[in-house]
Amino acid sequence: MVFFKVIKMFNEKKLLENAVSDEDRKARGVALRILRAALNSADPRIAIRNHIHRVDNILNVDNLTFALDEFQRIFVVGGGKASRAMAEALEEILGDNLTEGFVNVLQGMEFEFRTRKIFLNKVRHPIPDKKGVEGSRKIIQLAREAKERDLIICLISGGGSALMPLPATGITLQDKQNLTEALLKCGATIHEINSVRKHVSELKGGQLTEASYPATLISLILSDVVGDPLDTIASGPTAPDRTTFGDAISILKKHNLWKNSLFKSIRKRLEAGLRGKISETPKPGDKVFGKTHNFIIGNNRSVAFTACQEAKDLGFNSLLLSSMIEGEARHVGIAYAGIIKEILYSNNPIPKPAVVIAGGETTVTVTGHGRGGRNQELVLSSSLKIEGLRGIAIASIGTDGIDGPTDAAGAIADGETTKRAHDKGLDAREFLANNDSYGFFSKLDDLIFTGPTGTNVDDITAMVVV
Repeated sequence: MVFFKVIKMFNEKKLLENAVSDEDRKARGVALRILRAALNSADPRIAIRNHIHRVDNILNVDNLTFALDEFQRIFVVGGGKASRAMAEALEEILGDNLTEGFVNVLQGMEFEFRTRKIFLNKVRHPIPDKKGVEGSRKIIQLAREAKERDLIICLISGGGSALMPLPATGITLQDKQNLTEALLKCGATIHEINSVRKHVSELKGGQLTEASYPATLISLILSDVVGDPLDTIASGPTAPDRTTFGDAISILKKHNLWKNSLFKSIRKRLEAGLRGKISETPKPGDKVFGKTHNFIIGNNRSVAFTACQEAKDLGFNSLLLSSMIEGEARHVGIAYAGIIKEILYSNNPIPKPAVVIAGGETTVTVTGHGRGGRNQELVLSSSLKIEGLRGIAIASIGTDGIDGPTDAAGAIADGETTKRAHDKGLDAREFLANNDSYGFFSKLDDLIFTGPTGTNVDDITAMVVV
């Protein structure tokens, strides 16, 4: 059985019942069906099998070939929200050639995966925990024990930064927890967050490759970062790091975190690194990357194309706007509302019935005290601009099934959303100002719930005009 075929939106019936008109109900149904198809296509095991093929003792990874009998031992390590499914699929391919494995995986999954030789260590996300540290220590220990004739296969997916925490000397787990929480709340981009993380860690920023050298290292990567930059996905444990201690300091200063009293040990390390007293992370051209092979085996773009195809199969004109959308969630939501209205009034950029798909990952600068994720805030912002329109819907989810700090994947809205809220005594603008999109959509029963999906390839948004 393929795991992702059972992924569903647990409250889909209620989401459809919330529609005021038949046109709105149809738009909501199309949006939800398209998002479900996108999730189904993001199965990490399918990604593994599409990119890795074995014929006898020959392992083909995309365009490279590896003779398994030339390696004395084969280890599997890694971490991320998709790493359970990736580990299961890879172990099936390697069989008895696999020596040992240790992978940090997301706790709280409804579905279990079966592996015999790869230990699946369950840890927390997005704030790192003790089990994550212990698991990361085991991962880097395996890497350091590898010899020149050994092969290490590293499984990396979104969430890997938090799931593989290994604080550098002088920094505690609590320090990293405080840092992660502060960076998430201040609106820092994933590039900025991971630039800092790399310089307070012993595993990130190419340091896993450094530890494994001179063994051969294959890194299989499911990307959750816009543009698929190898050095940013899961903080690039197997990729050359182009950022520096100076960059990390600048980022903390930019977001007014540098003088935070909680970050004394972090400041001390970064300043020492800036003065050259601590070695930088390995950079492009370093010899340790001579035997490392990084492969992107899945990303947001492939999922977005699947969503577009599903729309076509449903009889809609479809357009992939972009798989590289970034920016403040509330600003992006306003832009998406503008696209919906343009289609409704002028049949541009595509004629009705239309579906526009967008992917990427927005950010939220938290200034209020509410609870909500970036997808929910995007949809809430959009709902204010599509008020009163008929036969339209916008739905946005995180493909991991976890939108920011919430248990929802995202939310859905139509032209009647703000009116329904007003009838309940809710002011959509107040909820938006308080960063409480979760509270808003919870009261309307318009949150989308999938539970943890076991994958992570950024966010996906469906805009529907019937």
